[in-house]
Amino acid sequence: MSYKHFTRDDRVRLAVLIRTGTERKEIGRILNKDPISIWREIKKGNKNGKYVPSLARRKAKERKTHRRKKIETNEWLKRYITLHLKKWYWLPEQIAGRLRRKGIIICHETIYSYIIRHKHLKKYLRCQKGKYRRRHGTVLREKAREYGKKRWIGERPEIINERQRIGDWEGDTMIGGERTKRILTHVERFSCYLLANILHVVSAEIVVQKTIESFNKIPKRKKQSITYDNGTEFSAHEMIEKKTKATVYFANPYHSWERGTNENTNGLLRQFFPKKSSFATVTQEQVNKVVKLLNHRPRKKLNYLTPYEVFHCTSF
Repeated sequence: MSYKHFTRDDRVRLAVLIRTGTERKEIGRILNKDPISIWREIKKGNKNGKYVPSLARRKAKERKTHRRKKIETNEWLKRYITLHLKKWYWLPEQIAGRLRRKGIIICHETIYSYIIRHKHLKKYLRCQKGKYRRRHGTVLREKAREYGKKRWIGERPEIINERQRIGDWEGDTMIGGERTKRILTHVERFSCYLLANILHVVSAEIVVQKTIESFNKIPKRKKQSITYDNGTEFSAHEMIEKKTKATVYFANPYHSWERGTNENTNGLLRQFFPKKSSFATVTQEQVNKVVKLLNHRPRKKLNYLTPYEVFHCTSF
């Protein structure tokens, strides 16, 4: 398993997995991390027996800053690196390897960073084109790897595309005027039945929590799949899939029509929560009232039955 630093999203997803009681081995599989790395990360972010993502991130940043100062605070090390770079044109890897034989552990990337910060040393490097780049791949390749972890809409079985059953959902968030608060919506494709939650704080962790709360009230046979937008708020989709037992798919980027039922229902919600209006004072009770109204409104596409009647009274 290749090593990769924890990102902000990784830490949020880790917090969700810990809160839901997932075993460390399973967490490692979901996050593609070694269980030892998971243990170290939990220890780093531990506060009163609880994992805090922001604390872990701050400690990681402090550790990185300390590493950067490792050379600046050691006069002998500075002289050694400068001498072997300027006089013998040694590469940072060669300097780091030689120092390791002396019992001094320092990463060649730390030496590269030191050289980049002191521009007068840069001319002694073999390659002077630009800033040193790690060899784990380009940004495009990194994005491709992230995309590879998702299950895309093209993989959905035809029964979902043809709306032949109840239990296939579409999900998205409606943005408030302040842009920091949203309404999370899930709409069933066959019946247009709506679930909605106000999000006064938007994060992957909160989205997982609200989704699980909503779907726990739904019978197992009526939660077969969920198709999401590509927002970062759905980055913990593995946890949603595990807890709801619904297979999660993602629409293609900038293809909102692939979640047409959801987009149309969000448009109906906008009658009560207009664009650019503030969601700061909106309560869950207000959202529930609007959801009840829409779920009991007859729809032409349902032969003038209501979404509630079709979802709860139709046997599938």
